[in-house]
Amino acid sequence: MTDNNTFTDHAFTEAFFALHHGLPRQAPGSDASTRHLLSLCGPLPERPRVLDLGCGPGRSALLLAAEAGGGARAEVTAVDLHAPFLEELRTAAAARGLAGRVRTVQADMGALDDGDRDDFADGSFDLVWAEGSAYAIGFDAALARWKRLLAPGGTLVLTECQWTVAQSSAGARAFWDREYPLRSTARNLAAARAAGYRVLGVHHLPDSDWAEYYGPLAERVRALSGADGTPAMARALAATCEELDVRARHGHEYGYTGYVLSPVTAGDGDVWPARPETGADAAAVREVNLAAFETPLEADLVDALRTDAAWLPGLSYVAEAPDGSVAAHALLTACRVGGVRALALAPVAVAPAFQRSGAGSAVVRALLEAAAERGESLVLVLGHPEYYPRFGFTPASRFGIRAPFEVPDEAMMALVLDDSVPVPAGMIDYPAPFGV
Repeated sequence: MTDNNTFTDHAFTEAFFALHHGLPRQAPGSDASTRHLLSLCGPLPERPRVLDLGCGPGRSALLLAAEAGGGARAEVTAVDLHAPFLEELRTAAAARGLAGRVRTVQADMGALDDGDRDDFADGSFDLVWAEGSAYAIGFDAALARWKRLLAPGGTLVLTECQWTVAQSSAGARAFWDREYPLRSTARNLAAARAAGYRVLGVHHLPDSDWAEYYGPLAERVRALSGADGTPAMARALAATCEELDVRARHGHEYGYTGYVLSPVTAGDGDVWPARPETGADAAAVREVNLAAFETPLEADLVDALRTDAAWLPGLSYVAEAPDGSVAAHALLTACRVGGVRALALAPVAVAPAFQRSGAGSAVVRALLEAAAERGESLVLVLGHPEYYPRFGFTPASRFGIRAPFEVPDEAMMALVLDDSVPVPAGMIDYPAPFGV
């Protein structure tokens, strides 16, 4: 990642691209992360029209052509400014028998609305994809400029470098404030919602995704260092060495996160409309919790919390089935961390008939948005580490938060809703009905 302002220097730009030629990736990522982000998109049309922006040599474009929409008939338009990257992609697509499904276009991904190009008309794509490239124009600009490209029901997927700690160090800030000022998950989620998107999923890329990019890049730097080269290449090597060094020293403070977004349009109707529960829902909520779990413990917990001081009116949500019945339920109640107020997400229950349908995700998203609108700042959950990160949760230990019982680190998670409020550290103090 290099400051987009440096690309106004043609010699540096050419040296930068020469340094990166032949590398498998141009940003942190992996096939596993691409597949996971694709899975968060939900069902795609039988013949999805996919736009990969800032595609580089096309690692994601090739996977999307082979697997998006079941993989049988996906059509991928891959856009990049650098012609040699596009040539690499065409060669790889032909070798994999995907030449007929991948079309390359040399263009500026930040200026697709300039001119009268029919291939980038409004509503032209079911899926717009940008792994590791949105930084070139900025997260907010990407949200604004690429929204019009989506067909009704379309999805935007982009990854963004961001802070992963509540307080970053001066050394990390000195680098990133100059290169590309980073934000938090909470601020990026807020920006996406403000830009008119529904958040379908969030995926924090693992550290191994950085190794897939930086490993080959570091080898290239070592091979070229000390060799005779142009002043521009010397600058490119120095900039890359600094970036690698910052990652080595401060990599625990920042990371890449993928966002899966869908525009909210006038008259949109949610497949699973979610709302605060009413008094009339209490019996149905109990039945859903009884049906969803093997024991009545969760149903009894909800009933006990209703009469506890931790109960927060308006933060018990249900998702409705098409017939108006309760399909799913999620609850936030007050807890404390190191003596400071926070919220506990528990339980989350989905009626067996509606499990794996999106009802659970819908009610959790709506509940978290309601909490953010009320000014809440921190939510904790003990749950499946493959499920809750899609909403932005990360291991609570990153913030110095710990459970009052033995639990796998990856299962105790936290979501910061408002990063203007200091994140407390310490032991979680649950309400008495939790029995801990």
